[in-house]
Amino acid sequence: MNPITIGLFAHVDAGKTTFAEQLLYHTNSIRERGRVDHKDAYLDSHEIERARGITVFADQAVMAYKGTTYYLIDTPGHVDFSPEMERALQIMDYAILVVSAVEGVQGHTETVWQLLHKHRIPTFFFVNKIDRVGADVNRVLEEIRMHLTPDACLITDRLSGGSLGGTLIEMIAERDERLLETFLGGGTNAQDQAFWLRELQRMVREHRLFPCASGSALQDVGVLPFLEQLHELTSSSYADEDAAFGGRVYKIRHDQSGVRLTYIKALSGTLKVRDELCYQSGDEQICEKITRLFLVNGTKTQAVDQVRAGDLFAAVGLSAANAGQGLGSFTDRLVYDMVPTLTSRVNFAADKLNVKDVLRAFQLLDAEDPSLNVIWEESLQEIHIHVMGLIQLEVLQQLAKERFQLDVTFGSPEILYKETIASPVRGYGHFEPLRHYAEVHLLLEPGERGSGITYETVCHPNVLSIGNQNLVRTHLFEREHHGLLTGMPLTDVLVTLLVGAGHNEHTHGGDFREATFRALRQGLEKAENELLEPFYEYKIKVEIDYLGKVLSDIQRASGQFEPPHTTTTHAIVTGKVPVATFMDYSTELASFTHGKGIIHLAFAGYDRCHNEQEIIERKAYRKDADPLYTSSSIFCAKGAGYTVPWDEAEAKMHLL
Repeated sequence: MNPITIGLFAHVDAGKTTFAEQLLYHTNSIRERGRVDHKDAYLDSHEIERARGITVFADQAVMAYKGTTYYLIDTPGHVDFSPEMERALQIMDYAILVVSAVEGVQGHTETVWQLLHKHRIPTFFFVNKIDRVGADVNRVLEEIRMHLTPDACLITDRLSGGSLGGTLIEMIAERDERLLETFLGGGTNAQDQAFWLRELQRMVREHRLFPCASGSALQDVGVLPFLEQLHELTSSSYADEDAAFGGRVYKIRHDQSGVRLTYIKALSGTLKVRDELCYQSGDEQICEKITRLFLVNGTKTQAVDQVRAGDLFAAVGLSAANAGQGLGSFTDRLVYDMVPTLTSRVNFAADKLNVKDVLRAFQLLDAEDPSLNVIWEESLQEIHIHVMGLIQLEVLQQLAKERFQLDVTFGSPEILYKETIASPVRGYGHFEPLRHYAEVHLLLEPGERGSGITYETVCHPNVLSIGNQNLVRTHLFEREHHGLLTGMPLTDVLVTLLVGAGHNEHTHGGDFREATFRALRQGLEKAENELLEPFYEYKIKVEIDYLGKVLSDIQRASGQFEPPHTTTTHAIVTGKVPVATFMDYSTELASFTHGKGIIHLAFAGYDRCHNEQEIIERKAYRKDADPLYTSSSIFCAKGAGYTVPWDEAEAKMHLL
């Protein structure tokens, strides 16, 4: 049987890592159970994790139970490390979502569930901490059914040794007309436990039923029965070993020597040391030889000669593959939902640290966590990063010190604004200093929200060669482009190459780069520019007495809400609200509801900024003082190049 990958997910402090320790102990993968508070948990092996008592990195362990090999991945539960959790999530065969029997369904629990649901990952629930004061399994089960899925089915005391209780069989039958007929008909299958077990396995696999068990990981109550039930209800099948190798990258790490380790899930075929593996990097296909393969179990690695479908492993030899990247026969690349909405500056003493060393260190961290989006701002001589929150900055500061011996701090995180355009416009760029020549005409059009920068060409190859057209495309995507209002990144723009020209003798490597950047910027000068800000999609549950205050707070925060759903005791409010005005609201809600209010916040993309003029004035961006982003063109006369401002350049273009 193929190995099965199981991910552990939870809101922070639900007891997920302790639960992992029990699973590993009961499968003889570890000899002694560690504890988070004792700083000796097997999967929280990093010093930062042990000091803070939270999971920061998605680490894996291997366990065997009754002849089946399981890869267990413990993912971060804190919202600041959601991108790390999401990167791991997408290679799971099954998931276990741990929920506290005291706190119940919390904000991040819903975020995790929505991701699991979106990717249709079969999910088990484990209601933990039933030994604590205030624990109520039935209440939490109702919360799961109300806020997450009505298809959660209790398996505690209803599934044992392959035997299903009557209530469980009824739940299975209710969800399938064919099975309902079998159940009511009373034939042979109606009494066949093996038949109903197979159907339950199928419904779990098809994301139609979600088994729910309860216990206490700390007291080791209910964990072993749950492990048995997990074994009964999971299965795995991948393309056979004779198929072409295909896999997906789920994380990048570097060892102490700086060697790049690419962590991969094998989805089909086999891969051997010295095999060549191909993948896409931008527009380029890269083929590289695998020099080493490792199976990873906690902090231990085992060198192997080959891996097969279902295995999780680390490979040495791939220089440019990123998290989410398909490899071999899988050519797609995943897009992630958990996107940072804050930006921060890296501060360091320039007289003590070389900026190149600091930038190189953060580029390594960027390879491991692409959501950091490390940017070198040449004009400011500053390094900027994108982050989820303050805890992440504290962890990054420790990482920089421990791994690279760099003493850095960070500027206060600010909202990451973006810019776009509201109507189509044409941009023209010409670059012709002496012995250089390139001209580019672009059509800029508003794109769909969340589409980023997209590119098309309608230029005929007879007018501009395919090679030069590809140069325009390459340069367009090689860096972020500053908007004119605040200098923040340009997004949601469809760029179409209309026409371009080069010179057989005088066009050189960087000429189309210069002409493309100038054409884009010249178009922005003429466009109606808009400032965008990040929004949350929120869901707030409060007692009915607090509904009026919540709605008032949302309006004050420039948010929108749908008609509230009310019961006799509670109200649920949903809608969208700017991140800038709502990022600290969870603390306020907890205060006035005495901890009883529940809030779920999920990134909902970018939309028109609610206080655009205020932000523009605060940023005080001077578009003419941004040397790398000029809108003027350069023409040549009498053997010398001269600059033409953007508003005069169009009249001088050679292709008009």
